[in-house]
Amino acid sequence: MAMHKKYLSLTTTLPYVNSAPHVGFALEIVQADVVARFKKSTGYDVFFNFGTDEHGLKIYKKAQEQDKDPQDYVDEYAKKFDKLKAALNLNYNSFIRTTDPHHIKAAQEFWERCKANGDIYKKIYKTKYCIGCELEKTDSELENGKCPLHPNVDLETIEEENYFFKFSKYQKPLLEFYEKNPNFVVPGFRFNEIKTFVRGGLQDFSISRVKDKMPWGVDVPNDPKQVISVWFDALVNYVSAMGWPDDLTKFNKWWPVIQFAGKDNLRQQTAIWQAMLMSAGLPNSKQVFIHGFITVNGQKISKSLGNVINPFDLVNKYGTDAVRYYLLAKINPYEDSDFTKEKFEDIFNSDLANGLGNLVSRIAKLCETSGFEFESKEIDEFDENISKSLNEFRFDEAIKVIFEKYITALDQKINKEEPWKLQGKDLEVFLKDAVRVIRTISSNLSPFLPETAEKIEEQFKGPKIKSGSPLFPRLK
Repeated sequence: MAMHKKYLSLTTTLPYVNSAPHVGFALEIVQADVVARFKKSTGYDVFFNFGTDEHGLKIYKKAQEQDKDPQDYVDEYAKKFDKLKAALNLNYNSFIRTTDPHHIKAAQEFWERCKANGDIYKKIYKTKYCIGCELEKTDSELENGKCPLHPNVDLETIEEENYFFKFSKYQKPLLEFYEKNPNFVVPGFRFNEIKTFVRGGLQDFSISRVKDKMPWGVDVPNDPKQVISVWFDALVNYVSAMGWPDDLTKFNKWWPVIQFAGKDNLRQQTAIWQAMLMSAGLPNSKQVFIHGFITVNGQKISKSLGNVINPFDLVNKYGTDAVRYYLLAKINPYEDSDFTKEKFEDIFNSDLANGLGNLVSRIAKLCETSGFEFESKEIDEFDENISKSLNEFRFDEAIKVIFEKYITALDQKINKEEPWKLQGKDLEVFLKDAVRVIRTISSNLSPFLPETAEKIEEQFKGPKIKSGSPLFPRLK
């Protein structure tokens, strides 16, 4: 009987290319990569989207500051983000840029759909605008007259005639949608946050800028004096990446999508974007996972504070899988978590060098000196507790299962049974069981630490097992 093919699509948010990648964004894309790899290993055909958000006032001003053409500026930065693929060993198969011609066409078509639905109108207004967020700000959103996310950026006052989106129209449809989809936003407390926000009433918001003031953006259809605001334009990437509106076969195959986003994106991804989809007559997203922020020594990552951690520097110094391990095992996926170099190095030594690495070395050495041959049949056991944790985006708990159930348990067994004292059949039975556990560890680690998992499997698949260089040489 022919099996029905299973399809799954995932997307991160698109980082804004006004600065180089930092470790906070590395967290999001590594989390998405784990789910993509896990789902692939369980038989899914996976579409994994990533890319760059390249329009808006912030980018236009940055390009001006550096005396560059905006397109040249974004080309340069897009390359930096695409380099994360090799550095973090990511397996995304779509890299969309909001300056791509097919995306620009999709953004304009999306606009036309919303307009045809009666959800776009023009009015003169005055508002405060945060260039850091590229969003309007109401007084209730400000702290001491500043945007709480960008306290070092002066707010601009905008007074102009722009197009607006009838967000207010979608209060009831959104609440009904949330009611029908109780797992739509993970974690649950973020879902409660957005429900409270929507229940409180929705305000229509501006979705265009006057071109004379903000020339770097997608032209509003049939109005050359206005450009589509960066938020409206960028959100459309989630459907344009999947072929919409030109390739509906591709789009229908992959949509709806699971979205990964930081907590500063909660409203945009779970309310604004969902209302826009309703307006355009397209199905809503499948699910949205909202992660916390990485702080550094207790402070938000910020260029002005000088505490930005470059993921490329970490990888160059400690290796890809060490960085992936820390982000997945030691950063709480739901809450804010702190990063320090000292903590990172302690974890490297305790968990990776002394834990996993030492265990693999000990068993390999015992196998080599024993002279026994080992079966090389494939092991693809995936622990159901790990699957459960991953379905809830609890990457930390999934890795904890691997360590407690397999790594620590085997270490304790070695210390108890002292295999170096065993001989003949007793030693053979012990080692064959130990090798099976090591290969099960490798199989379960593969979505998290793919390079390490591959090295372990290569070393232990038999028939002869030899000791090799340490997986994670201890840091001095």
